[in-house]
Amino acid sequence: MVPKIIERALSSLQANLVEINRDQWITDAEECENSGSVHTAQAIIHAVISIGVEDEDRLDQWVEDAESCTAHEAYQCARAIHAHMLKVFPSKKNVWLRAAYFEKSHGSRQQLEELLQKAVAHCPKAEVLWLMGAKSKWLSGDVPAARSILALAFQANPNSEEIWLAAVKLESESGEFERARRLLEKARSSAGTGRVMMKSAKLEWVLKDLTKARELLEEALEKHPDFAKLWMMRGQLEEERGDIAVARDIYNRGVKKIPNSVPIWLLLSRLEERNNNITKARSILENARHKNLQTPELWLEAVRVEVRGEKKSIGMGLMAKALQECPSSGILWAEAIFMELRPQRKTKSVDALKKCEHDAHVLLAVAKLFWTERKISKGREWFQRAIKIDPDLGDTWAYFYKFEQQHGTEAQQEAVRKRCNVAEPRHGEAWCAVSKDMKNWQKHTDQLLPLVANSLPIPM
Repeated sequence: MVPKIIERALSSLQANLVEINRDQWITDAEECENSGSVHTAQAIIHAVISIGVEDEDRLDQWVEDAESCTAHEAYQCARAIHAHMLKVFPSKKNVWLRAAYFEKSHGSRQQLEELLQKAVAHCPKAEVLWLMGAKSKWLSGDVPAARSILALAFQANPNSEEIWLAAVKLESESGEFERARRLLEKARSSAGTGRVMMKSAKLEWVLKDLTKARELLEEALEKHPDFAKLWMMRGQLEEERGDIAVARDIYNRGVKKIPNSVPIWLLLSRLEERNNNITKARSILENARHKNLQTPELWLEAVRVEVRGEKKSIGMGLMAKALQECPSSGILWAEAIFMELRPQRKTKSVDALKKCEHDAHVLLAVAKLFWTERKISKGREWFQRAIKIDPDLGDTWAYFYKFEQQHGTEAQQEAVRKRCNVAEPRHGEAWCAVSKDMKNWQKHTDQLLPLVANSLPIPM
């Protein structure tokens, strides 16, 4: 009834040559939702969403409209826009994906799962949609349903690496290690990619069968010698076994085979540094920089080697050179701020923001700077900015959580935990140091956050 009334009203206005201001009507719909008239709000959206929009502009315009409504917390209006997009573009994977992310953030689990069921019916080749559905079932504790979804996904996408690995993850994280092993054996025989081999070795490693893990890594390196993570794991395995000479040899072979793999260079340098071969570590990093120009991570490590060796003045000189070669590197500027004495830090932070104002590492450094000055409101504001710029940077979440532990209420700490769980960060130096530690292999975001926070120093 309501949609018909809205349609007739619009038809009457147009018949009387009244211009339909689309943006104003959408604003009116948002106001209807805020006052509790959800059906009216959605009817307005469906009636005006296409007015004045060229066919080639529809998708971009509607995405913008949905984002605007979401920003205004008019979630029912945004949901109506997503529904309209799906009706017009039912075979576009990205449209379904946007709607799914919306429901994940602002809807219920049931709404998300119902949407994903429709999504895979329209886009059966879209692996990510299947995986989201399986993950939702798994997170709710329904492992058999997650298995069923992955089985259907595999029928639609035979020998898909992503689906193989998702099935393995489901079984291993559910404690079904033999099932996981059998799946990996099948995957190696039918889709023996570098990632499948790596995951196979990792499973044996975490299950403490280091001999089997080593055999799998040797086999993997013969088949995939250009896969850097295999060299990294192979060397780290030997380090865990205590065979430093073998680890050193593996890393050296790795950088010869893949000279542009920065992580292998860093592992080799740190191996030497831990064994008190500081001169060798310096030489390795210098060689790495010659082969990988304008690489901030290598400069940062060189600076830190000097600082850890209590040669800060040399480190400061290297940082100056680093910023000349990589003037817009957020990780370098963030480090440079805290290398300064307290009186000079604010000036350095201003310089950093001029060079890379949209870099989450710099915004995080500024938040930490306010923290050291006990400017709590300012610190919280800059943590929020950093998260908005890059919600995938786990270090920001961990520092923010530690900040709230020190200066916030339990409610504020809980808010950070909840938002971090939704974001599911995967990157960040401190975050990955904890999340990729083999002893934490079964831990999820809500368990990792306090662990990472505890590993961080309070900024001084």
